[in-house]
Amino acid sequence: MSKQRYWSITVAVAGFLFGFDTVVISGANLPIKELWNTTPWFHGTFIMSMALWGTVIGALLGGVPSQRLGRKNTLIWIGVLFSLSAIGSALAWDPYSFSLFRFIGGLGVGASSVAAPTYISEISNKNNRGRLVILYQFMIVFGIFIAFFSNYLLQGVGGANDWRWMMGIEALPAIIYTLMVLGVPKSPRWLITKKNDIEGARHVLSLMDVEDVDKEVQIIQEAAIDTSEKIDFKKYSKPLTLAFVLAFFNQLSGINFVLYYAAEILGNAGMTSEESLFNSILIGGINLVFTFVGIFLIDRAGRKKLMIVGSLGYILGLGMVAFVFYSGASSSFLMVFLLLFIAAHAIGQGAVIWVFISEIFPTSVRAYGQAWGSGTHWVFAAIITLVAAPVQAWVGSNPWPIFAFLAGMMILQLIWVLVWMPETKGVSLEELSKRLIK
Repeated sequence: MSKQRYWSITVAVAGFLFGFDTVVISGANLPIKELWNTTPWFHGTFIMSMALWGTVIGALLGGVPSQRLGRKNTLIWIGVLFSLSAIGSALAWDPYSFSLFRFIGGLGVGASSVAAPTYISEISNKNNRGRLVILYQFMIVFGIFIAFFSNYLLQGVGGANDWRWMMGIEALPAIIYTLMVLGVPKSPRWLITKKNDIEGARHVLSLMDVEDVDKEVQIIQEAAIDTSEKIDFKKYSKPLTLAFVLAFFNQLSGINFVLYYAAEILGNAGMTSEESLFNSILIGGINLVFTFVGIFLIDRAGRKKLMIVGSLGYILGLGMVAFVFYSGASSSFLMVFLLLFIAAHAIGQGAVIWVFISEIFPTSVRAYGQAWGSGTHWVFAAIITLVAAPVQAWVGSNPWPIFAFLAGMMILQLIWVLVWMPETKGVSLEELSKRLIK
């Protein structure tokens, strides 16, 4: 295994913790509600949502430590946050302490979505960058899968306190990740642009098997000349707009709505609770399988082509789900098109978002740019989570207007991809900076 791939896999484990931390709360949901007897408002706003608000803040502010302390040091602290959150949540003595530790875990989730893709993009090359950065997305999906499995295995362990084991088990991979990430080198691009540590960067580049280290150092130095650490919105308007629109459409696809409310959606289609549970697992499996497809294709077909294919799949899948609900057709048809939607996301937006945003900003502001795109993603995720329940109550048991609206948004995404989205496959980070910065 090449050092680039090993470092990328190590850092991508932050994505595993991201996925695990996001979903593990599902196993503790009901036991905690019964234990502390909180009001529905408190339970939803604090216990269940506090990690999400931590994620928003972690994403929006994650560019600061990543830029100033460095990608590696930030990744180490992310491991500490995940470890502290897992242990603290397991030992929580009241709903307030539990919410606080969940918030700390959310900070780790948000910051990881900034630092990990940024680091991986900077230790890869133009030919393997897509395959390596997408490992972060794969680990997110894998972490979600393992969290469900872990909750299943730990159910009943410790009696009424089984939820504490579910929450605390995350500390094990978090501590292992923290120790592993100590062994990865610092980003050579960060060493040059922030520390002017040319020799340190040369050493890392040589470990990356760069053919002409001196030439690569020169290219990085030239690309860093006359760049400001603060984002000039006019100068960087193109990559800022691209990152914002991509993250905006990612959430307006409805992916979080479908994943969070899968059982309820399937129940509205007439499925029993057992059928809904099985099909929810099937949705997770399809997401995992087609993420592998995205890994295989992203450096072969390119980012733009995957987005086109994904957009077409979104439109067909969401449009047909809306039609099935509207017409009252068989629920088996609903499942087919929901799975098509999930596959389209895994190949399209799911595969592309973290790769594309990590590529389009110059090294001097890449962490801030990643924070901008990631922050946009999480802000809209939070908004959709907040409005999903009241909108569902408004449309009742037949949510066809929701899916029709989402299909319409994906038509707009397809137009944007065809007209405005550039292809970044096979282009060096420095060359992309020249093309996209005014």
